[in-house]
Amino acid sequence: MLKRILVLDDSPATGDMMKEALSYGQFDVKATCDSSNFIETVKGYKPDLLILDYKHHGPKGDELCMQIKAHRLLFDIPVIICSAYLNKDETLSCGCDAVIAKPFGLEELMEKVNSLVYC
Repeated sequence: MLKRILVLDDSPATGDMMKEALSYGQFDVKATCDSSNFIETVKGYKPDLLILDYKHHGPKGDELCMQIKAHRLLFDIPVIICSAYLNKDETLSCGCDAVIAKPFGLEELMEKVNSLVYC
């Protein structure tokens, strides 16, 4: 069974690029721009990893990460925060497991994902 990854990014092009690259890497990927009811989306999809855009136009990635890490059923899902506008130390304080600065290469993305999904 393929590992599942849920990507939240307000840029459909970025979400589609990550979905295509990760699908090629043998992952089942769902990309969305919609952060409304995100906790319910996570519970329904049951991902093995989350990739969240830090500067999302709804709740920011760090806010969603804190909600996930505080949730009794979801706290153990690894979270990667990615954005062009971030302070790595501040971002890590939200409880995320990794940070990727945009723009990023596909090799970096695959390394971080594999290190968290297959640890």
